[in-house]
Amino acid sequence: MILAAGKGERMRPLTLTTPKPLLPAGGQPLIVHHLERLRAAGFRQIVINHAWLGDQIEAALGDGARYGLVITYSREREPLETAGGILQALPLLTDAEQDWFLVINGDIWSDFDLSGLAPPDDENLQAVLVMVDNPTHHPAGDFHLHGNGRLVAEGDRRLTFSGISLLRRDLFEGLSHGHHRLAPILKAAMAKNQVIGVHHRGRWFDIGTPARLAELDKALAPASGD
Repeated sequence: MILAAGKGERMRPLTLTTPKPLLPAGGQPLIVHHLERLRAAGFRQIVINHAWLGDQIEAALGDGARYGLVITYSREREPLETAGGILQALPLLTDAEQDWFLVINGDIWSDFDLSGLAPPDDENLQAVLVMVDNPTHHPAGDFHLHGNGRLVAEGDRRLTFSGISLLRRDLFEGLSHGHHRLAPILKAAMAKNQVIGVHHRGRWFDIGTPARLAELDKALAPASGD
């Protein structure tokens, strides 16, 4: 699932007329970078939630055939926050034989190898989060990653959640439909020792402002002479 329902208020004025996932970097929309990486990693069925200017996302991507994918849309009348959006889309993401699914924020870019994420064997686990070193705009980080791979909410050296995760359907059990943030749900699962992390030391961009979008665009530009 690609999360694409936010209004992108910090990206204004760019997002007044264009949804953030369709803003270009490196010659193509942010969300297309995700689609290409997902396909390269072996994924074929993609769910995209949207609210703000969502019709533009559907018009741009269609049914996904041009990318070698099958895209289904989860339409939200208003943004439901991360967990609320996932909960609404849950019937599209899981079935009787599939409990785990991949979730990616639509406003990031990373060279993380998505094929490296696989459901863990431990039946107690509910989530696998990809963590990155803290960027300058978020120096305090989010969660502490122990040497054994377990994630906890507090610790001496916290890392930043990349916006890439492998989640289990049971993580959302008991939630009523509506607005729900993901962080409190993850912290509750961490308290039960149900969350592990992977430290990605490669490239990662959080596209939260026009300046950071410009930074990514520059980073993805072909080298001189190519």
